[in-house]
Amino acid sequence: MARERRRDPAGVTGGKPVALADALEEWITGSGLRARLDLADAVAEWPSLVGPQIAAVTRALAVTPDGTLLVRVASHGWATELGLMTPRSLARVNGSRQGRVRHVKWMVGPLDRP
Repeated sequence: MARERRRDPAGVTGGKPVALADALEEWITGSGLRARLDLADAVAEWPSLVGPQIAAVTRALAVTPDGTLLVRVASHGWATELGLMTPRSLARVNGSRQGRVRHVKWMVGPLDRP
């Protein structure tokens, strides 16, 4: 059985080729992945979001599907202090993001652990 090439039956593209990047962006947005990718960026942006003093004693690890940001903290003292600052941290992390971090889980442990 021969495969048929997909056509644009609705005429959305008017028969013109669509750039792969545009098609991929449309799919990511339509599938709901944009919000998850936006949240993942929060991990990479953590140091600039919280500033050098907090970044020196913490490492953002991941954001769970339910919106919990996992952050490793160097000591119990810092974990306690940061726990009190959670609302301010959430405001900085969420900023203008499409996705929302709902909670922060502060985990005490060595910062160099993957």
